[in-house]
Amino acid sequence: MLTAIIFIIVLGVLVCVHEFGHFIFAKRAGMRVDEFGFGFPPRLWGKKKGETTYSINLIPFGGFVKILGEEGEYRNDPRSFSAKPFGAKLKVIVAGVTMNFLLAVFLLMLVNFLGLRIGIIDAQTAALAQDKQIQIIQVAENSPADSAGLQLLDEIKGFRVGGMTTVVGTVEETQYLIKQNVGKPVIALIERNGEPIEKEITPRTDPPQGEGALGISLALTGVVSYPWYEAVWRGVYDAVIIAINTVIGYGLLFKSLIFEGRLIADVSGPIGIANLTGQAARIGLNYLMQFTALISINLAILNILPFPALDGGRAVLIIVEKLKGSPVNKRIEQGINTVGFALLLSLMVYVTFKDIVRLF
Repeated sequence: MLTAIIFIIVLGVLVCVHEFGHFIFAKRAGMRVDEFGFGFPPRLWGKKKGETTYSINLIPFGGFVKILGEEGEYRNDPRSFSAKPFGAKLKVIVAGVTMNFLLAVFLLMLVNFLGLRIGIIDAQTAALAQDKQIQIIQVAENSPADSAGLQLLDEIKGFRVGGMTTVVGTVEETQYLIKQNVGKPVIALIERNGEPIEKEITPRTDPPQGEGALGISLALTGVVSYPWYEAVWRGVYDAVIIAINTVIGYGLLFKSLIFEGRLIADVSGPIGIANLTGQAARIGLNYLMQFTALISINLAILNILPFPALDGGRAVLIIVEKLKGSPVNKRIEQGINTVGFALLLSLMVYVTFKDIVRLF
């Protein structure tokens, strides 16, 4: 239940920021905005302020801004979307995507300033890092660690063997102690969410290939933060790098979908994203902000794709209208958008089914 609530809050922030971009640029262009809605109808609550109704609707997965004339009607009304010049309409369309990217930049600035626990892989990072820990970053199924109840991100403080306690300070020390006690029961001294825990565990003498004696992967981690002036440019840099990798990821996705007729294995729908959101929230607020920034950039890239029913598809139609000097035939436009929406819905149903199978 808590995961669902957190996911709905995160989704609400992303949707409201996206739609606010459309809303504010439509207002600035002198367009009449009839409704700003969170979720999709039926409507649960609404309040009219000025000429705009602000509503909360039953289906929370989305939102909308209803602008006069956005479907091509009311071309003689100076306050309609369709009556405005090319530049104003294009700005309104891409404003939602821009706001999602700016939200990601802001969140990543905060994360860089407040600090985030990361893996220490070089001397420079080691010098910056505080509160260094040896953490479990992977637990193999059916391994001694799995059977003993060790979990992802548990901190290993040391081991007790035959009444003698040894505190570890590096990954190498930890691995050496485990290797020295294969086949013998040892007490692993763990810290989980600030609570000390002891787990009895016996390292395997003959582990499967690719797994260690305990069946865990370890990493030295530390909290790294930056002064505000450095956090600003790092936030922008991180957002750009994530955006580039997201574009590459979508390219691979559509390549496999079009040429191989399948989706790559790690595509997640709403259920999978909700589950990941809950995991990020349990680790800490900073991780939740980082994950929200990642989703926001994904939402921006997805929406700007030149695909029917998305902002990018609408932008293409506006550009076509500008080039041909006359409006696009409404029946053709509606047909294109209907097909595009049906394809998106089919894809959503498919990835949601995969999420359910993955969970159970």
